[in-house]
Amino acid sequence: MEPRNDTQISEFLLLGLAEDPDLLPLIFGLFLSMYLVTVLGNLLIILATISDSHLHTPMYFFLSNLSFVDICFTSTTIPKMLLNIQTQSKAITYTGCITQMYFFLLFAGLDIILLTIMAYDRYVAICHPLHYTVIMNPRFCMLMVLVSCIISGLHSLLHSLMMLRLTFCTDLDIPHFFCELNQVVHHACSDTFLNDMVMYFSAVLLAVGPLTGILYSYSKIVSSIRAISSAQGKYKAFSTCASHLSVVSLFYCTSLGVYLSSSVSQNSHSSTIASVMYSVVTPMLNPYIYSLRNKDIKSALKIVFWRETKKGSLNQFP
Repeated sequence: MEPRNDTQISEFLLLGLAEDPDLLPLIFGLFLSMYLVTVLGNLLIILATISDSHLHTPMYFFLSNLSFVDICFTSTTIPKMLLNIQTQSKAITYTGCITQMYFFLLFAGLDIILLTIMAYDRYVAICHPLHYTVIMNPRFCMLMVLVSCIISGLHSLLHSLMMLRLTFCTDLDIPHFFCELNQVVHHACSDTFLNDMVMYFSAVLLAVGPLTGILYSYSKIVSSIRAISSAQGKYKAFSTCASHLSVVSLFYCTSLGVYLSSSVSQNSHSSTIASVMYSVVTPMLNPYIYSLRNKDIKSALKIVFWRETKKGSLNQFP
């Protein structure tokens, strides 16, 4: 059969995480719970940083942006998967697949760049504390976030446009729970050499490049912390970086696991499970990693809940 033009493709089929129908209710409940926990946790971080004036600093500005991106990141994949399970359908339209791919790459790229910016923020705060307020001024912080959006938007747009040049045959079954770029590209009938080169090149720019920047920032941070004489000063400096290091390690280790599992094993199921870690589990854990280790966040949330409780009690007695 000759390949059809991609404009004639009506839909792809997302095979999901399990083929056994008996497991679908369990998967639906588990992922619905994880999604709700992710949204609630990240919304609380955003609420805390907005409501408490003490948190109107560059570090918490970037953290609130990261929380917003994490909500959007999970919202590009999980709701569609839950809808497919609920309706007992595996279909996603061709347009829907390209759209999902675009936003998934957009928010994944923003995640990576924001983590790099946060590492730079900690580097300036610890290595150049006297110049911190001058360097990390509000205008510069807004500019970095805006540039991040532009870079990530162009990156995801490039891959989406590259997808439009491909043609597909009858094998439109995607062994994944969302339209993962690598999986969709390698189901094309046409030559994917150019797409592969763009994927590898962009992976180096948007993965290795930021990781190098993060490692460089922390090498300088470690050197500065070692120069601090008091043990209390060392602990205070390191504690400001511990949460960010945990999030970076979690994101990069799970992302690396996806590519290692896909390159070492031809089993697409193992790659799908690994994708769950960085696309679902990591955004869910991020707010709790920051809040559990951060006294400022916990204090801000207590104040918010205390205000709401007090307001509710006053409303009962007009």
